[in-house]
Amino acid sequence: MSDIQEPGFKSSEILAGLAKVFDSYNDEEKKGRIKKTNGIFELQIKNAEGKEATWTIDLKNTGSIYKGKAKQKANVTIILSDDTFQQLSDGKLDGQKAFMTGKLRTKGNMMFATKLDDVLKATKTKAKL
Repeated sequence: MSDIQEPGFKSSEILAGLAKVFDSYNDEEKKGRIKKTNGIFELQIKNAEGKEATWTIDLKNTGSIYKGKAKQKANVTIILSDDTFQQLSDGKLDGQKAFMTGKLRTKGNMMFATKLDDVLKATKTKAKL
């Protein structure tokens, strides 16, 4: 089990998969992804048992994902349930719709939060190759 995974969180498997995709990027791909996104997402996810865990997607400096709060100030903190994150990553739920229906909350730059969809789609495409 990777250090990104957290027992009881479906999201942790998805994020571990994303981390593998990020790790598979060559330097040019990683620089391109960082340039395109240019920011840090902090994800606060609550599972069905009510436990909370935090992960950070750093696409400003390192092009990496790690468990825990952002080491630098995050552009946006996204607060959501484990199921909502899974639906977002599967493409079954749109981020804006999740926000409008109260399934997702943000702190910080709300417009930057819309880039998460793009990150999830891009890495999902790369994972399928």
